Amino acid sequence: MEQLQANLAEHGAVFFANEQTMGKGQMGKKWHSLPGENMLFSVILNTAHLSFSKPFPLSAAIALACVDLLRQFIPEDICIKWPNDIYWGDRKAGGILIENIILGTHWPWAIVGIGININQTNFDKLGNKAVSLKQITGKTYDPVLLTKEFCEFLTARLSQLETDGNKAVLFDYQQVLYKRNKLTKLKKGNMVTTHTILGVSEAGELITHAGIEQRFTHGSVEWV
Repeated sequence: MEQLQANLAEHGAVFFANEQTMGKGQMGKKWHSLPGENMLFSVILNTAHLSFSKPFPLSAAIALACVDLLRQFIPEDICIKWPNDIYWGDRKAGGILIENIILGTHWPWAIVGIGININQTNFDKLGNKAVSLKQITGKTYDPVLLTKEFCEFLTARLSQLETDGNKAVLFDYQQVLYKRNKLTKLKKGNMVTTHTILGVSEAGELITHAGIEQRFTHGSVEWV
């Protein structure tokens, strides 16, 4: 953010960290990572050509690039937990935090922060809620080289978004949506109800069915 505000960074710049001390996740949550073991980086994207009123397809494209990367090593069970967490089965493998720079109705920049568990095998209190590529495959990887590979997948997904439009990206997103067409419990306030996950709208709403079709914005419900 500082580099961009000082005009020292441009579209496509990637900042990789071997270690982070103030890792941020969605909804103010912390992202913990052991030094040198994971992919921890931010990508600066020029978003001036994208629709300010529909930012979600960009988030979907970024999440799909993460899936594309991991599917080279894990052909099955990699999915996106709405809105943009990367999961293997029921365990979290990665997370994305997008910080947008908005000037009035103009959306010139997005800073995409990504963390993907690569070689870490001890997650302390998280236990089996988290998972790394090494835990799944038994192999050790170079996080920097994987980040460079990710950039190629991200370039392809951004090209898809630009040439084929939102619907093409969202179609691919729905195919790897966590719990799609399955029953799951969601918590809204103090109430927990069972829903069938149907998909996600172009506006980024989670679409479910629980007697009637319902739509939820990010942050309005919790997975149980």
